[in-house]
Amino acid sequence: MSRRRLLLSATILSYLLHGMALVSVVASGVEEVRDNVDLTKTTTLATTSTHRKMLRLSHETRVEPDRIGEKCKKSDIVVNQAATEPMPNGIPGYTVEITNQCMSGCNISRIHVSCGWFSSAKLVNPRVFKRIHYDDCLVNNGKPLPYGSTLSFHYANTFPYRLAVAFVTCS
Repeated sequence: MSRRRLLLSATILSYLLHGMALVSVVASGVEEVRDNVDLTKTTTLATTSTHRKMLRLSHETRVEPDRIGEKCKKSDIVVNQAATEPMPNGIPGYTVEITNQCMSGCNISRIHVSCGWFSSAKLVNPRVFKRIHYDDCLVNNGKPLPYGSTLSFHYANTFPYRLAVAFVTCS
């Protein structure tokens, strides 16, 4: 009886560790199963599998040229954000600076920033920064931001929003 349990345990262990098919053991065929199962062989599993697909992050799926026109590129607009003192009611505050760093002296307009569900407990001037739709905020009311200019605003929320340039027009 203990020999059958040992064989059954070894078969299950082999299945779990090496991916072998589970052998059903019946009392009358114990000797046959024991003779056909070689517990000394190991099976190596491939580290990659073709049936799995890696998910891509949203910024990896967008294919868009960086250069806009002859002079500008999207990366000429730089968004910096830093924590500031909280409001009197304890809601954390943040300062955002949006700068045109175009080296060729271009004015960049229609600056759209990906901003999620941006909202603020502190009023933000909509001419400076306003959410139009989910993940789409407009900077400077769409007007050009001259070379070297920095536009800044403060907002308050329980967490900082990820702000990144999504679209610009070179003028």
